[in-house]
Amino acid sequence: MSTPTATRRPMAGGPVGRGFPGMQGPVSKADDFKTSAKRLVSRMRPERVSLVLVVVLGVISVGFSVAGPKILGHATDIIFDGIIARYRGLPGAGIDFAALGSVLRWVLALYLISSIFGWLQGRLLNTVVQRVVFELREDVEAKLHRLPLRYFDGQPRGELLSRVTNDIDNISTTLQQTLSQLLISGLTVIGVLAMMFSISPLLALIALAVIPISVVITGQIGKRSQKLFVAQWKHTGALNAHIEESFTGHQLVKVFGRQKESEAEFRSRNEELYTASSGAQFVSGLIMPAMMFLSNLSYVIIAVVGGLRITGGSMTLGEVTAFIQYSRQFTQPLTQVASMANLMQSGVASAERVFELLDAEEQEPDPADATLPATRRGRVEFEGVSFSYRAEQPLIEDLSLVAEPGQTVAIVGPTGAGKTTLVNLILRFYELDAGRITLDGVDITALKREDLRSQVGMVLQDTWLFGGTIRDNIAYGKPGATEEEIVAAAQATYVDRFVRTLPDGYDTVIDEEASNVSAGEKQLLTIARAFLASPSLLILDEATSSVDTRTESLVQHAMAALRSSRTSFVIAHRLSTIRDADLILVMESGRIVEQGNHEHLLEQRGAYHRLYSAQFAAPVE
Repeated sequence: MSTPTATRRPMAGGPVGRGFPGMQGPVSKADDFKTSAKRLVSRMRPERVSLVLVVVLGVISVGFSVAGPKILGHATDIIFDGIIARYRGLPGAGIDFAALGSVLRWVLALYLISSIFGWLQGRLLNTVVQRVVFELREDVEAKLHRLPLRYFDGQPRGELLSRVTNDIDNISTTLQQTLSQLLISGLTVIGVLAMMFSISPLLALIALAVIPISVVITGQIGKRSQKLFVAQWKHTGALNAHIEESFTGHQLVKVFGRQKESEAEFRSRNEELYTASSGAQFVSGLIMPAMMFLSNLSYVIIAVVGGLRITGGSMTLGEVTAFIQYSRQFTQPLTQVASMANLMQSGVASAERVFELLDAEEQEPDPADATLPATRRGRVEFEGVSFSYRAEQPLIEDLSLVAEPGQTVAIVGPTGAGKTTLVNLILRFYELDAGRITLDGVDITALKREDLRSQVGMVLQDTWLFGGTIRDNIAYGKPGATEEEIVAAAQATYVDRFVRTLPDGYDTVIDEEASNVSAGEKQLLTIARAFLASPSLLILDEATSSVDTRTESLVQHAMAALRSSRTSFVIAHRLSTIRDADLILVMESGRIVEQGNHEHLLEQRGAYHRLYSAQFAAPVE
């Protein structure tokens, strides 16, 4: 089954359902480059054997590479000595081409071996990085399934998708491009320093003077750029959230003529992203010119001092030329590491955002000694239940009710009264503030969530279908269902009649936006899915709101058959659909203000009577 496709999604910031207060946005953590970088590197510990091999290959590659300039210095001495000897007119003087050829062959062999080991090291390191990123993606996916619904209520979808996709991709790019370079640069610095000290300790000390200056410059610039990179990825998530909302609901945007407002908000968010991105790149980009200046300054000083030592006879020309090459090799890794500072800052900023997701508070774990009801009858009891989305704004307070097995309990009331919240609590989408809910005498907190929800079938007003065939969407309610069971469920819920008119029948593929079936047909498919599951407890949240009157009548008969042997909770605004309910609960502001059957509540002439009259009374001039 492919990824789920929402045919209509709740607005970001509200719980599953409709009309509830939004939750707070994502938590903003203080920028901490050092801690986040350490944590990112610590995720590579399971690959330490491979990393040791990577280091060994890198040492061999760099070792052969750094030996080359010193051997080339001997070639320079051979040429120089031959030219000087001929200039002095010594008999048989000239360049010893046999010795020169031998030296050059050695250098060629060294560089070839260095390249082979460098290729092996890079290939192995890339494999390690991909495994680390693979495991990070798996950890994020598993984390998403452990997060409570409250977390998703407070996260714009585009922002969450940006963390799961863009930020992890950026981490992958950063690790691939920086780890190998950092390793090779570090080993090169060590190897080159050893060769430089073996040639001339004085010149080596001059070259070393660049390091502390480089560290200070890189550190000062890095501190300023890190905050800008964090802001860059934060604004990227906000921009993605706006684009996702605008283009998911682009029909509504056009209907209400809000294109200009949408474009204005896009320009505003895009401007914020541009400002943060350009600022981050500019600040971090200052490192490279500064390092190049220090490198050239060091080169000039070494060349001057080296020339003086040649004239004094303390060094040969070959040694000075070799040392100058080493000085270039010494500053080049420092310059490369500095040039990667912006990439490292960006990658660590993304890691910080991903770790923030991984550190989010999880839902309470299932009990280790979970129990199951002795019998599955579908008796539900609320005992002094209190719940609120936000502590300062109570919603449900001290609510008690009993739904007997086989009863149909209808829940009515104005928008925001807590109707959908009530059924979400049965499914443990949210945890109670006080009281308890029992299913067949067992506290639902003593059940595993999987066991609890396997006993419940739910049909929402907001229809959710998957990208796949109609058969797949119906069979989702019961894995392993036979073709006969799928067709029987479709016939019972009047899905079969419109599926037969489609060219591919049950093999018709629901497209990405489920736009090739009508809103009513989508809702019938979700009802068929619940019918096939045959649960002991059924929840219908405005399940027939998108079907026409005739189809609604047919579905009501199907729902009556489906409800005959199980407890049902029916949330409805159209009171005509719940007249036959065994018990009708009228909710206002999270409290049950009336309860009884249809006739009894009309006789009381209270809240239910007002709702009923508002729907069915004739218009008054």
